[in-house]
Amino acid sequence: MRNKIDILQTKVQQAHAGGGEARIEAQHKKGKLTARERLYFLLDENSFEEIGMLVTHRSTDFGMEREKYSGDGVVTGYGTITGRLVYVFSQDFTVFGGSLSETHAEKICKIMEMALKNGAPLIGLNDSGGARIQEGVVSLGGYADIFYRNVQASGVIPQLSAIMGPCAGGAVYSPAITDFILMVESTSYMFVTGPNVVKTVTHEVVTSEELGGASTHATKSGVTHFACANELEAINHLKMLLSYMPQNCEEIPIQLPYTAGNESRPSLSSIMPENANQPYDVRSIVEELVDSDSFLEVHKDYAENIVVGFSRLAGRSIGIVANQPAYLAGVLDNHASVKAARFVRFCDCFNIPLLVLEDVPGFLPGTDQEWNGIITNGAKLLYAFSEATIPRITVITRKAYGGAYDVMNSKHIGADMNYAWPTAEIAVMGAKGAAEIIFKKEISSAEHPEKKWLEKEKMYSDIFANPYRAAERGFVDEVIQPSQTRIKLIKAFKMLENKVVNSPRKKHGNIPL
Repeated sequence: MRNKIDILQTKVQQAHAGGGEARIEAQHKKGKLTARERLYFLLDENSFEEIGMLVTHRSTDFGMEREKYSGDGVVTGYGTITGRLVYVFSQDFTVFGGSLSETHAEKICKIMEMALKNGAPLIGLNDSGGARIQEGVVSLGGYADIFYRNVQASGVIPQLSAIMGPCAGGAVYSPAITDFILMVESTSYMFVTGPNVVKTVTHEVVTSEELGGASTHATKSGVTHFACANELEAINHLKMLLSYMPQNCEEIPIQLPYTAGNESRPSLSSIMPENANQPYDVRSIVEELVDSDSFLEVHKDYAENIVVGFSRLAGRSIGIVANQPAYLAGVLDNHASVKAARFVRFCDCFNIPLLVLEDVPGFLPGTDQEWNGIITNGAKLLYAFSEATIPRITVITRKAYGGAYDVMNSKHIGADMNYAWPTAEIAVMGAKGAAEIIFKKEISSAEHPEKKWLEKEKMYSDIFANPYRAAERGFVDEVIQPSQTRIKLIKAFKMLENKVVNSPRKKHGNIPL
C-alpha cells in the first residue's frame, strides 16, 4: 500500500510542477503568475478541489507521445470566493504554451457542465497560445465544444474571463461570449490574427500590444471591460465583480447589511450648473446617490459619453446607466449605445435592478454615425431596455431630448418609476433649435432677428424646457428635490423588489444585431 501511495504522490508532484522549473521561472520573469498561483490568490484558502489533475493528451503525431504532462496545460476544479461556490479553469502556459488540445478542452467542458448543473459562476483564467497545431481539427473541435457550452450557459450563470497572457485565434471567442473580460496591461493580448499575419496580408506593421493589448481593447474596441495594472489587480477585480452578482439567474444578489441614517443629500441641490450647456461629471451624482465607495465602473475608458457600472443602494446591488455630460455632452452614439445595451441585458439576466440617470441632448449626428449604423445600434439600447423585466428607475437630471428621451428608459418602454429634477428639460429638441424651426418666418421677417429669436427661444423654453408637461401627462411620476433623490430611490427599489412581468410566449426575440 505504501508503494502505491508513493506512486500517487509522485504523480501529484509532477502535475503541480507543470512544464518544469525552467518554464515556471520564464513565466515569472515576464511578470506573470503560474496557473496554480492564480487560483491560490483567487479562491478562499484551502477551498480549491481539483478535477482532472492526471489527464494527459492522446496525440501520437509528431512525437507527441514522448512528451506528456499531467493536467495537459489546464488546471480545472471548484472552490469558493468569500464562501460562494465557483467553478474555475486556469490555463498553464508552461505546458505546450497553454495550447488547447482535445483533452484540455474536455476538462474545461466538464467544469462548464458542472457549473451549469449546479448553478454557480464560471471563471476562466486564460493564458494560451491557441489551438495545439499537432492535433489539427481535433483541437478546433475542442474550441467549438467550449463555445457551444458558453452559449448554453449565457444568461443562466455568470461567466467571467480574465486574459492573463496571449489569447489568439479561436481562443478569443470563448471570452467574447462570456459576460465580462478583464485584461492585464503589458502581459496579455487578444486578437484573431497576430501581427505577423497582419503584416503578410495587409502590410501593416503593428506590435502585439498595439494590435490587441489591454489598453487597445479598453479604449478602441471595447472588447475588454477592465484593463488591470497587474495580475493581482485583475484577480481582485474578479472578486469585486462577483460580489454584485447572484449565483445564477434564479437567485438575486446578496444584500449586504445596511443601517439607515440620514439619507438626504443636500449637495445634490447645487451640483447642476446654472448654464444648461455647461458640462459636469455625472459620477459626482452617482457617488452621492449610492452607498459609500460601492461604485464599480465598467468599460470606464470606452464610449465615455455614457457611464455604466455596479453599485449598492442601502446594501442592495444595482446597475447604473448614466449619460455623461462631461464627454460629448452625454450624447448617444454607436459605441455608447452598444456599451449600455450589453450592460442592461446582463443586469436583466441576473436580477440586478437598474438605475438610469438621464441627461442626454440626443443622438450624435453625422455621416460617420449614420454609415456605421447608429439606427441599428441605437435600437439595440431601446430593445435592451424594453425587454428588461427587472425593476427599472429613471431620474432625469437635465436634458431629455428627442428620441434619446424615449430610449433612455422612459415610462413608455416599461420603466417602473420615472423621476425628474426641477432642472429637467423634456422636449423634442433644445429651445434654440426649436425656436428656429417653429418661428422661422417670424424671425427672418423681424426688424431685429436676433432679438426675436431670443424672445421665441424663451417662449419655447418656458413651455417645454421643464419637467412639468411630462409630469402632467404622467410620463414622469414625480418631480423631486435633488437632495431627496436617494431617499426616493431606496423606497422605490424596496417597493419593486417583488416585481413580476409575464412576457409573451416566444422562443426568443430578434434583437437588431
